[in-house]
Amino acid sequence: MLVDYTEVQLQALMEAIYQRYSYDFRDYSAPSQRRRLNHALARLHCASLEELQRKVLKDPGAFGQLLQTLTVPVTAMFRDPGFFLALREQVVPVLKTYPSPKIWVAGCCTGEEALSLAIILHEEGMLERSLIYATDINPVVLDKARLGVYPLPPMAGYGANYTAAGGLGKLDEYYTVEHGTARFDKRLLDRINFADHSLATDSVFAETQLICCRNVLIYFNKALQDRALGLFHESLCHRGFLGLGSKESTNFSAFASHFEAQPGLDKLYRKRLSLGAQRHETRHKPRQGGLATPGNSHDK
Repeated sequence: MLVDYTEVQLQALMEAIYQRYSYDFRDYSAPSQRRRLNHALARLHCASLEELQRKVLKDPGAFGQLLQTLTVPVTAMFRDPGFFLALREQVVPVLKTYPSPKIWVAGCCTGEEALSLAIILHEEGMLERSLIYATDINPVVLDKARLGVYPLPPMAGYGANYTAAGGLGKLDEYYTVEHGTARFDKRLLDRINFADHSLATDSVFAETQLICCRNVLIYFNKALQDRALGLFHESLCHRGFLGLGSKESTNFSAFASHFEAQPGLDKLYRKRLSLGAQRHETRHKPRQGGLATPGNSHDK
């Protein structure tokens, strides 16, 4: 049964959660919050939002249950295989030019996407000199991600995704079956640093060459989307890459002019050159026929 409540009541709950637990959901998309709060009301046996607020503020265990609903813990390995194929074919060759490539998976959930990237890096001979930062605000999913142990039934579908994404072998080469679960190789997990990080409240922690934040921005309002894109722009190195989800885009954001879509690539963007850097490159380009070649107007 749906419970009716006002926007003021919704914001009061999110403000109370922030003040009590320092989790900031105040700029998450209201329609998404409403859907998930109705699930939480039923799950925690509350008849109203006020009752839910009293319960979670009094009982950290109840808040922990609410957190599992609010953070949308859903992911998969090699989800949208075309995206991972584009990474392998178009982005990895650029990453290979760096001595120690660093990748940030923001909103990593239980780690399947970070593991997918680790497998690609292994198959491209880059894993041992690369580092993947995988971050989330949910401690429960981070603990699961660090274990690298997943239910066995989804592995068939993940294997099909892996093959479609240009996999060079078979997915089951990367895990062992134990008691109906798939335990992924330690060599993959050792190159992934799982850590708590909030796109709503935290700052940039490292320079990266590739950021994947897929199917996360859709749960934010425009202000929080702009904040997240600002963090990504600050974190990315010169001409670094950004991967978003199939329903996400930098268009119409405050950072639309800071990223350029890669032609023919599935939701992959590249950090534009700053105006100063563009002028510098134009000034130092070799002359052709006695005239300096003008800079590309789309590369700024």
